[in-house]
Amino acid sequence: MKRIALILMSLVLTASIATACGQGGTAKKDYDTITMVWYPNESGEDLKAAREEIGNLIKEATGKEVEHKLTTDYAIAIETIANGNAHLSFLGAQGYIEAHNKNANVLPLFVNSGASGTLDDALYYSWLNVKKGNEAPYMKDGKYTIDNIQGKRFSFVSNSSTSGFKVPSSGIVSYFSAMDNWKSLTQEDLVEGGSGKFFKEVLFGGSHQGSAVNLLTGRADVAAFCDTCVANYVELASGTENRPGAVYRVRKDAADPFTSLVGSEFTVISVTPVLNAPFVYNKDVLTEEDAKALTDLFTSDAVAKNEKVFIPKGSEFKGLFASTGTERFVKVEDAWFNPIRELSN
Repeated sequence: MKRIALILMSLVLTASIATACGQGGTAKKDYDTITMVWYPNESGEDLKAAREEIGNLIKEATGKEVEHKLTTDYAIAIETIANGNAHLSFLGAQGYIEAHNKNANVLPLFVNSGASGTLDDALYYSWLNVKKGNEAPYMKDGKYTIDNIQGKRFSFVSNSSTSGFKVPSSGIVSYFSAMDNWKSLTQEDLVEGGSGKFFKEVLFGGSHQGSAVNLLTGRADVAAFCDTCVANYVELASGTENRPGAVYRVRKDAADPFTSLVGSEFTVISVTPVLNAPFVYNKDVLTEEDAKALTDLFTSDAVAKNEKVFIPKGSEFKGLFASTGTERFVKVEDAWFNPIRELSN
């Protein structure tokens, strides 16, 4: 009888706890360390100091220690934040949307602004690129065109990348589906190459740096990657930044994976603006109090002036966000990313 009574008491206690948690909303895990998971693009050794500065700010805002979780795969980072094994992440717009679709409690905190200091120009650029010297097939009447990318060896970044897959693949489908022989073309058709396929061969670099290396080492004829993720490794050799025809050269001080490619050049043949990437959190595991503290600090004037976060021109610090003096972090809502969602419709 005593055993039965203990079991009944245990069941009642368990039910009471469950009811209390239900009434109070989603129960938060106790934590004294905040885990930040990074994409492969930002996981390199050359960006360690930049990651640590972000970690210092997270600690300043919350009073908690910070663990950096590095990845070699987009899908791992997305799954880690979605399943609550990380509190925070810095994801591209497409990666955020995928994480949010997996768990609606993954939400954006803020993005880096444009030069206006607002969301109005909070953009970076998705490029399609060819090796310098191979531009001729991609020119028509003195202008760059993507007409002849069909049948080539093509490198994307990851199918979870905004500027390395979602945006360029959408643009390719939109352009070529107007032609009778490709009128049924879909984004899924671009994932795999081969006989009868749109591309002769399709590669995935795993990161923007990896896609650029695929191009410069001759594994791909055309490659998609973005301006910001290769900015620490290349310099403008000729032309106008973020415009078709711009030629970029691998810098003398370029870190891995470009150390053996110093001096190599590529030409941008197509440029598409993309919404800036958000810092996101999982509200299942991060308290609203910490989320607010993080937003308040990161969107402050003090962080806008932090030269280890917003890197002024001429600085030798390898960071994530270039600055002209007016950029800052700006609070953002889920709906701001709807234009990227619509690329899948």
